[in-house]
Amino acid sequence: MTVVAQSPPQIPPPVPLFRIMFGNATLLSAVYLAVGVVVEIVSHLFPTNPWVARATLVLDSLPARSLELLGLMDRIRAAYGHDRISEVTLRLIFSGTTVAIIFAMALIVGAGMWLMRRFLYRRYSEP
Repeated sequence: MTVVAQSPPQIPPPVPLFRIMFGNATLLSAVYLAVGVVVEIVSHLFPTNPWVARATLVLDSLPARSLELLGLMDRIRAAYGHDRISEVTLRLIFSGTTVAIIFAMALIVGAGMWLMRRFLYRRYSEP
């Protein structure tokens, strides 16, 4: 009977977490903005279509609720209601808010992955 010696667990090579995280957030932001542009164009072509109205509400709900939590939505609503900001400016505010949320979530997930990786490196590098 032959005895096979087991080697200690190997530390996996480092993964470029920041590059993956930034790439995923950029791709998700681009997809969100592209869908937003398509919905906006369709809403001008078919303003009475209920699907378009629903899609607009779905796209606007995340930034609107986030701005509400930050206490900024009342001022934005008042400025829009008094024609101090245009619809384009409102769309840019909502789009920028959503992109910021996407990147913040990517940073949080990336930080969690980094902590897990450090934990695993320490665990496997101890003798």
